[in-house]
Amino acid sequence: MSEQVNRAVAEAYRAEWALVLAATVRVARDFDLAEECVQEAYAQALVTWTRDGIPDRPGAWLLTTAKRRVLDVIRHEQVLRAKLPQLLIRAEDTPASSVETNRTDDVPDDRLRLIFTCCHPALDKNAQVALTLRLICGVSTGDIAGAFLVSETTMAARVTRAKKKIAIARIPFRVPRGGDLPERLDAVLSVIYLLYAAGHVAPSGTQLQRVDLAEQALYVSRMLHQLMPDESEVAGLLALVLLTDARRTTRTDGDGALVRLEDQNRSEWNRAAIDEGRELVLRGMRVGPAGRYLIQAAIAALHAEAPTFDDTDWPQIVRLYDRLLQVWPSPVVALNRAVALSMAVDPTTALREVEALEKDARLRAHHYLPAIKADLLRRLNRPADAVLAYQAALALAENETEREFLTRRLHAVSGHQRI
Repeated sequence: MSEQVNRAVAEAYRAEWALVLAATVRVARDFDLAEECVQEAYAQALVTWTRDGIPDRPGAWLLTTAKRRVLDVIRHEQVLRAKLPQLLIRAEDTPASSVETNRTDDVPDDRLRLIFTCCHPALDKNAQVALTLRLICGVSTGDIAGAFLVSETTMAARVTRAKKKIAIARIPFRVPRGGDLPERLDAVLSVIYLLYAAGHVAPSGTQLQRVDLAEQALYVSRMLHQLMPDESEVAGLLALVLLTDARRTTRTDGDGALVRLEDQNRSEWNRAAIDEGRELVLRGMRVGPAGRYLIQAAIAALHAEAPTFDDTDWPQIVRLYDRLLQVWPSPVVALNRAVALSMAVDPTTALREVEALEKDARLRAHHYLPAIKADLLRRLNRPADAVLAYQAALALAENETEREFLTRRLHAVSGHQRI
């Protein structure tokens, strides 16, 4: 029974964490208190579910338990304040338990509501994104650090500072009104984008994908589009998620091994998602100048529409990456452009681009750089150099599925086995 309970709690953590924490924050109005109470609820589940059995609705049980713990803490503090009258309670310190839910919220879902709340303009934008990914989405600090290309220590400090800023500045846990939504939009889009990225390729662990994170990102992307249907970048992000996630079931084989894009069975791609994403791209491109998400979605659409890998319009993809670098001058974008360049022009030209990017310190811990370099060297029949690059990529990669793929490539280029 304990093994079954352990699995149930682990699954509830993956599937329900965001919902439970988001709803608990609405009661606690304090991230630290909410996180502590939710963690206690999960710990209590191990004991109670072993004794009484696993509930039919684990998420509802966890939420009820967490909220009860919050209210217990608040009541204790109210008693303490009553006994210490010198601690004056100002109007803005009204206990969370007395705050009614605003039924006219512009944001219809707790997860999306909390993302907007975390993305308060008083916080640094990087801190907004990091705090939301850590607390609301349950992404580890190490994985967030990898997404931002910084050390885990640096990212942990950012999250701590953001939480302290919320407490010290008394930033209210209010839902922004319609007029305030665009001000926070950029950070919100970044959060959802990074959330999907963490689901598309899990930064660590044994599985290539974190389906729960990918589905959360798709859900909140769709909710955000319903909320702001005229924002082209919102449409672009939803399109990007739809078009990329359409390949989900073909990215690994029956044994969980990584399958390259050129080897994926395109007949099994989700055509409904591709059609919806393509329509969003076309509609967004007609509205006005495209931003980073809409351009990425356009690139994804070209991949999705190609009947075969060889039919991919690589020159057009390179041109889109050129536009993307103008609006989002990121070294990761430049690295992805190099891959497209190797197909549109030749591997030698792309290798020069990759070697230039090796000088960018932001990519020092990015395992895709040596992995891409290794593949280019392999294609150029330089096996000894490719071996060194594959070894460098393996030293940086933390996802076990990617490590196994890189190991197979390393063995193949070393002459130990065929790819």
